[in-house]
Amino acid sequence: MTAIRQTSKPPSRTRPDNPLISIIAPCYNEAASVNTFADAICAALNHADFRHEIIFIDDGSTDATRETLAALAGASKTIRVIALSRNFGKEAALSAGLDHARGDAAVVMDVDLQDPPELILDFVEKWREGYDVVYGARADRTSDTAAKRISANGFYRLFNRLSKLKLPEDAGDFRLMDRRVVRVINALPERSRFMKGLFAWAGFSTAGVPYVRPERTSGGSKFSFWKLWNFALDGIVSFSSAPLRIWSYAGVAIAFLSFLYAAFIVMRTLITGVDVPGYASLVVLILFFGSVQLISIGVLGEYIARLFMEVKRRPVYVVDEVYDETGAKSGAKDLTEQVRAAYSEKSAS
Repeated sequence: MTAIRQTSKPPSRTRPDNPLISIIAPCYNEAASVNTFADAICAALNHADFRHEIIFIDDGSTDATRETLAALAGASKTIRVIALSRNFGKEAALSAGLDHARGDAAVVMDVDLQDPPELILDFVEKWREGYDVVYGARADRTSDTAAKRISANGFYRLFNRLSKLKLPEDAGDFRLMDRRVVRVINALPERSRFMKGLFAWAGFSTAGVPYVRPERTSGGSKFSFWKLWNFALDGIVSFSSAPLRIWSYAGVAIAFLSFLYAAFIVMRTLITGVDVPGYASLVVLILFFGSVQLISIGVLGEYIARLFMEVKRRPVYVVDEVYDETGAKSGAKDLTEQVRAAYSEKSAS
């Protein structure tokens, strides 16, 4: 099991006597899961000594997720639904949930119940001890496939080697964050958002709570191999310049080897006479150096593409409608405020 990162002693902080905990759950085509999730949250927190609200973010679902969530919101005072205008991705949906959270602390979790709702009680207990961030550490991932376990472990190790920022291994998005941590994350301006990195970047006192990750209650993962690959690439490029530095070192190494090879050719020609170079070796060298150049241009392109996305200053997400017990409300006002804020920042810069 991976060692859990934790401050040696939590700072002394005063917490509200009857705090409000915002539970943020992004959804994409989860019509079969949301009712079960809501029931599980209510059962787990029924006798808790704190208040809670559930914020569902419908990330442009194409099934009956929005309608199911709207019905849930209409029947409960503790449920709100933020329906986005299209599928913006999980990172944008998490950002929307954090923006709309009203609680003294916020818990981010998935609706597939692989994040046990009962663990929220342990999170809140740690939070009351003084920790500002409490995350779930997956002590056992046998519910995941071998390929997913290997790829996840490989990503965390690679990320922690390349970046000065360290992510706790075997930890997903499932965590509790104090209100002041949420404010810091909401204030971050970037559009390409790797939330695990942003959670860690914010800092603050942190503790981990180990748990065994159960099987999904229904449905399947919405992440294909290609989506996971791009997700990992976004994370590394967003928090490390090491790929650029690596290719700088590679260029120096190749130049040095080329110099040695050139010196060898000159010495051999001086000793044995004029040499006619072989066609095959020449083609191999051209292809090799051409490939190196294309790869290095591709690495540069990844960083330039993210700069391109950032300078446009588009909103991270667009709210279509908001549902609560009173019914649906248009998100047009939220959208107008988002666009004005985004472009006012651009003009100011």
